[in-house]
Amino acid sequence: MTETRAHSDAHRTIVPARNRLQSAAAALLCILIGVLLYVVSNSPNVQWSVIPGYLFDPTILSGVRLTLIFTVLSIVIALILGTGLALMKQAQNGVLSGFAGLYIWFFRGTPLLVQIIFWFNIQLFVPTVGFGAYHIQTNALVTSFVAALLALSLNEAAYMAEIVRGGLLSVDPGQREAAAALGYRPGQIAVRVILPQALRVITPAIGNQTISMLKTTSLVSIVAAQDLLTRVQNIYATNFLIIELLTVASLWYLVLTTVASVLQYFIERRLGAAQGVQAPTAVARFLGLFTEGRR
Repeated sequence: MTETRAHSDAHRTIVPARNRLQSAAAALLCILIGVLLYVVSNSPNVQWSVIPGYLFDPTILSGVRLTLIFTVLSIVIALILGTGLALMKQAQNGVLSGFAGLYIWFFRGTPLLVQIIFWFNIQLFVPTVGFGAYHIQTNALVTSFVAALLALSLNEAAYMAEIVRGGLLSVDPGQREAAAALGYRPGQIAVRVILPQALRVITPAIGNQTISMLKTTSLVSIVAAQDLLTRVQNIYATNFLIIELLTVASLWYLVLTTVASVLQYFIERRLGAAQGVQAPTAVARFLGLFTEGRR
């Protein structure tokens, strides 16, 4: 009898008491969301039916393509520059480390929008560039595309420098000393010992910066760089479908950031598997927002 009762107790499931305050808050939140959706969907000033027709409009798709180009180019350039700045900041030479520190301080301390406008108007104090008898107008060289790319890349390089430096500092100095004792050259130590370990720290941050850059590119619309937001603004300036076209842009940004998040998830998982550790990922952290409270 006692054994049967013990066996039955072992298979009982402990159900936590329902939090009535949380249930009431959840119900209130659902009601508010429902009311908001009803008001928005029934607004007589918004033509929701035209949104599907603009989602794959050639002009919109051209803007999406340029947004992706801005994102990829700026991240690649920033990663190259940022790696150089990180190495300079760790250098023993005071001039190199001072320059890197000043660069990071300046570009992180000034708004990106100001930097975009600055590069777009650089011809105001540098009218021409050239060597000897050959000269070219600066505004012909620094177009809106070039100005936007320069601003995005140089600004992002300051953040990449700190990301890379943090990744390099996360590796135990003993790893370098051990590799040197085994006869590895400095280049081999960096490529085979330091970099693979630092990538586990660097990769998630780079992924987050890439996702952020997808949205940050919208700032280049201030100089009419013909990205997604610029194309949307050009269209609604003629047909006055402002909310509808901003919704189209928002949907595309959501799609792009979601795809980037999924790619980041697989890259982080692959790196974690190579190191024998499953690193936390952006997707895992996102799903955790919905599951953590129910554990």
